Amino acid sequence: MTPFGRRVRELREQRGITLAQMAEGLGVTSAYLSALEHGKRGRPTFTLIQGAIHLLGVIWDEADELVRLADLSHPRVVIDTAGLDSEATLFANRLSREIASLRLEDLDRLGAVLDEAERRRGA
Repeated sequence: MTPFGRRVRELREQRGITLAQMAEGLGVTSAYLSALEHGKRGRPTFTLIQGAIHLLGVIWDEADELVRLADLSHPRVVIDTAGLDSEATLFANRLSREIASLRLEDLDRLGAVLDEAERRRGA
């Protein structure tokens, strides 16, 4: 499941909207919406994101969160390490190989490292 798919499902269920109702409101099939929620489809289009925001009746902060999560929800990621240090290539390849066996705690720790790097960059 992608971060966007998980959040859409949570919001949809909180509001008592079925998958079929939301799919109809977005003009997509239930199968497509289910695949999107489960990370079996690529990143949603801007139009679909805006439709979901409207159908779910989310406020500004939640809308911004959905847009951000959609951007981070491509289920097949490519990491280009060309021009970077060999350690970056080594790390990217090891992560690709091992990510399926990492526990949630491991992912949280790696995420904290990335959050710290982002803070240092001033982003």
